[in-house]
Amino acid sequence: MVTPSKVLIGSRTSSLSIVQAEEVQNLLVKQFPELDFRIVTLSTLGDRNKTAPLLSMERGMFVKEIEEALISRKIDIAVHSAKDVPANIPPGLEIIAFTPRWDHRDVLVSKTRSTFKDLPKGARLGTSSPRRIAQLKAIRSDLEFVPIRGNIETRIQKSSGTDYDAVVLAAAGIARLDRTNEISDYFSPEICVPDVGQGALALETRENDVAIKNILQKINSNKTSIEVKAERSFLTEMGGGCTVPVAAFALLDNEYLTIRSMVSSADNRDILHLTRTYLADDPELAGKSLARELLDLGGEEMIKIR
Repeated sequence: MVTPSKVLIGSRTSSLSIVQAEEVQNLLVKQFPELDFRIVTLSTLGDRNKTAPLLSMERGMFVKEIEEALISRKIDIAVHSAKDVPANIPPGLEIIAFTPRWDHRDVLVSKTRSTFKDLPKGARLGTSSPRRIAQLKAIRSDLEFVPIRGNIETRIQKSSGTDYDAVVLAAAGIARLDRTNEISDYFSPEICVPDVGQGALALETRENDVAIKNILQKINSNKTSIEVKAERSFLTEMGGGCTVPVAAFALLDNEYLTIRSMVSSADNRDILHLTRTYLADDPELAGKSLARELLDLGGEEMIKIR
């Protein structure tokens, strides 16, 4: 096995994606100071198509072109927000590592610095996430949920305009861009179950590239890996994607893994929550078991009528 002297790290072009790639680059440089890790930025469908509603696009819209660059050997490592990666990845590729997870919660950014419970009746809340809409609507049906597109900076800016009173974003992205001072409220997983993989970075490479796989394993967070593997197994069993209101959040505590999950009907009228604790020795089985139980409790009917 020959270790390459130069390793190319693939990233989307957004500010957040570049910061995430630099986070991975720094971790790698600390482990392998003798190697040259360089970031290559790539445009994806999700980045180019700024007007199409998110509901019309698949979960993999932000990763496809980066995976194609891996397959064609234009890059050696792909850095993804774990929540953007579909349940199934292309043949020949493999997710090798997850970096330490940042804040997993969803947050509110409000022009008046209001908390969620203090938003006035009829307030316009910007989010295009079926998962967020289903859960937040169950608590505040008096709010108006309005679609929104754009990167984090754009959506924060829109929260101060005339079209929105507040927007919902992922805490980790705001933290990575050092803008947490603009957060007006945090949603606990008990209120809004986070997206699968939210807050974590997934590092992908070619299945047969042993040298790169060995490099990535050196920066893998075992805790995050166990948690996200359980969540992704849940998603696979549910058959979920970006347009399906399903979510799972796993938390490892010593040898136990607690997974909180939800599924909603397409019209948001029905919503199911289920939390279970498992031994952490087989996270994929734990995620699959939770999904099967949730489906048996009525989740399967919710998904069938979409």
